Amino acid sequence: MQTVVITKYLFRIRTRSGVLVENLAISGRDEADARRKLCTICRGCEVQACQVVRPSPVGRNGNPNYEDVVDLIIAS
Repeated sequence: MQTVVITKYLFRIRTRSGVLVENLAISGRDEADARRKLCTICRGCEVQACQVVRPSPVGRNGNPNYEDVVDLIIAS
């Protein structure tokens, strides 16, 4: 059985009407998959930047704090 890894990507796009949208999060197997999903949602948009969302390390010394737990909830 093959495991599929899903990664989040943050896009900065310009819509066809000229509006700039930042931090648009799309999940995908890879960047090409995320771009394909983005282009089906926002037809005619121009991708200006893309970055991979990396999970942050959990707390200092391995002990999670409130902010770390909230970050994990928001990131999922």
